[in-house]
Amino acid sequence: MSNGPNRMNTHVAVPRNALANHCWPAVPDAAGARMLALQYQLNQSQWWSAGQLREEQFRQLSVLLLHARETVPFYRQRLAGLDLSRGLDAASFAAVPLLTRQDVQTSFDALTSTRVPAAHGKVADGETSGSTGRPVRFRITELGGLFWQVFTLRDHLWHRRDLSGKLASIRGRVQPGTAAGWGPATEGAFRSGPLSMYNTNLPLGEQADWLMRENPAYLISIASNIRALARYCGEHGLRPSALREVRSYGEALHPDIRAICRQAWDVPVVDMYSCAEGGYLALQCPQHEHYHVQSESVLLEVLDREGLPCAPGAVGKVVITPLHNFAMPLLRYELGDYAEVGPACACGRGLPVITQIMGKTRHMLQLPDGGPRFPRFGEAKFHTIAPVRQFQVVQKSLAAIEVNLVVARALTPDEEQKLREHVLAHLKHPFSVSFVYLDDIPRAPSGKYEDFRCEIAPPA
Repeated sequence: MSNGPNRMNTHVAVPRNALANHCWPAVPDAAGARMLALQYQLNQSQWWSAGQLREEQFRQLSVLLLHARETVPFYRQRLAGLDLSRGLDAASFAAVPLLTRQDVQTSFDALTSTRVPAAHGKVADGETSGSTGRPVRFRITELGGLFWQVFTLRDHLWHRRDLSGKLASIRGRVQPGTAAGWGPATEGAFRSGPLSMYNTNLPLGEQADWLMRENPAYLISIASNIRALARYCGEHGLRPSALREVRSYGEALHPDIRAICRQAWDVPVVDMYSCAEGGYLALQCPQHEHYHVQSESVLLEVLDREGLPCAPGAVGKVVITPLHNFAMPLLRYELGDYAEVGPACACGRGLPVITQIMGKTRHMLQLPDGGPRFPRFGEAKFHTIAPVRQFQVVQKSLAAIEVNLVVARALTPDEEQKLREHVLAHLKHPFSVSFVYLDDIPRAPSGKYEDFRCEIAPPA
């Protein structure tokens, strides 16, 4: 994978020093020392065997489940028959019923601990982005917030980013502006370069102009926004000279995004997998394009239709148990995502591998025979057929789909027909296809964008 000319990430970060009249080796303050101590532990545990990692996970799980049974009303009956006197084993944990999104939505108070450990810090409420139309409220402690920062920093260190460079962030729900550093995850232990912020809801042309003015070393944004922005820049010959790497988050990464960014900007894409209620779930391997589950923070299961663990190469539903949330334990929480399990990584890390994140259940195409599957539209080739700037496919029924389009000009009947044939060839089913032309396809307030939406109820 190219990093562009002379852009290899070889920077070694030196910790922030807190002593006057002293320079190096750095002596950090208490917050920085805690962050570095945790990074030291993560640097060891990433090389443990899968068995060692699972053993420590279950030690932590035993403490979490005991706390949940004693202080969380929702789990008193659910965990009543679980023998935790001699620890927890995989078979016993697999017998714990799955926690659904609806459970969390309807049982917020019952899922809240009546006695959060004081050492875990203050409790805060949070809410998911609600891109499904069904947001989830949750609670998290300061300890949970600390682990968000810890794994953000691990990602920086894994990919050897030059922390002194400028970071550009294009997100939802932010006002354009600047900050002196990259944020508490980095600034607690290291000095960093400046941060520039922009909003995903602003037009692509304005985003591109802003990116060229800022000329950052690193860019982070929602995956679909990266794709659209890189394509726009490629079409207009805009390439920020200092850009080294693009980071994506928040949505399933389409297979073509990496190629689009290489073509437009000659930089790699580093993806991450996280959720508001569970924290970091997986980070991209420093040597490969697949992901490593962050086992020190979450027990992540990928289960087949029978509820059994998927073998490498198989796709299943993602079920998570955050290991450090004692304010609102989410035990075997069915996230709504699907993912593909990978074999052990050649890099030597014992952290489990996810080959790809397939996305939410709501993004699954429903076929008349009842077989749901993730749709592919061949969107990477749309521009070779017609001047399509943005698209969204909506399944209206088992027989019909609607394609919303933003186009540079009106399409000819021949272009429409070729586009229809191209979409149907990738969907592999003879749907009726209608086109709806729009000036813009809006994003959710979080900045997320859905290129496919199913408006019919999934089969039972």
